[in-house]
Amino acid sequence: MYFAALLARTEDGWEASDTELDDVETLSDLTELAREASVDDDTVIVFIEEEDAWFGLLRIEGEDDPRIYVSDGAAAARSSYGEILTKELLGDDQDGDDLDALDLDGTEDGEPLDRGNDEEDTSTAADAVPAAPVGDRLILADLGLSEKRLLLLESDALAEIADSLGAAEVLETVR
Repeated sequence: MYFAALLARTEDGWEASDTELDDVETLSDLTELAREASVDDDTVIVFIEEEDAWFGLLRIEGEDDPRIYVSDGAAAARSSYGEILTKELLGDDQDGDDLDALDLDGTEDGEPLDRGNDEEDTSTAADAVPAAPVGDRLILADLGLSEKRLLLLESDALAEIADSLGAAEVLETVR
């Protein structure tokens, strides 16, 4: 089960809203959703959490490129919303390109990989993603959450992040 929320910084502090991800299929969709919540091109942070398996952060500021952090790349890559984030981090965001039939090794689906021997490749795209934090570890450093503290977060990470930002109460209202 996923939990997703948007935190938008305003001149009066943080405003939170519960976020439906049903219509989100790409990083562009998620980025657009965040930009729509922005007040005067201020900071918006999208929190996505899948139970205690992983959490991800997407930070948008104006028209700048999104900044992304994922707590466990391999776990996230095995989930639909986490895959959106990890594909971008690995430089594999095809955003509508007609390359969906290509595997990461460059072959088409079902086409055997010619390795010069008869060994079968049983690895998946998720296996190529590290089972460790990936992305911008300084994503919240200027807002009061250091890289070291971010890397130590495990269960209930989003509550700790919101507390560091001074947004714990507003996040709890949407939880």
